[in-house]
Amino acid sequence: MDEQAQAIGERLQRRGVRPTRQRVAVLEALQEEPNDATAQELWRRLRERDDALGLATVYRTLAVLREQGVVDALAHHDGELCYRLCSDEHHHHLVCTRCHRVVEIAGCGLDDWIDTIADRSGFADVSHRLELAGVCESCLTEQS
Repeated sequence: MDEQAQAIGERLQRRGVRPTRQRVAVLEALQEEPNDATAQELWRRLRERDDALGLATVYRTLAVLREQGVVDALAHHDGELCYRLCSDEHHHHLVCTRCHRVVEIAGCGLDDWIDTIADRSGFADVSHRLELAGVCESCLTEQS
C-alpha cells in the first residue's frame, strides 16, 4: 500500500469505516479533485485508471462515506449530488454556480441563532450544513 492509500486508510479508520479497496480507490480519485465531483465523474476517472469498480459500487461507497462523515455531499448540481473530501472541522461551503469551484468556509457564527430557534421550536441535538451559491471572481471576469 502506497503512502497516499495508507493515509486514506487511516482517515477511514478514524471515522470507524473499514478501509476496503473500493473505498480507498474512490477517496484517492476524490482527493485529486480540487472542488467536487459527481459519482459518475469519479467512476469515469476510476475506469481511466483501469480500476474495474462498477458505477453502483461507487454510489454505494459514496453513500457510506457520506453517512460516516468522511465526505461531504453538495446539492448544487441539478439532479445529482457532488462529493468533496473536506476537512474534519465544522465548516460550510461556498460554491460557484458556473464552474463549480468550492471554497470551504471555516467557522460558523450560527450556533447561538440555531440554538435559539431550536429551543423555541422544541428541538434538541440540532445540527446544520450550509451551502452558499454564487458566481466566483474568475467566472465574473470571464463574463465581462
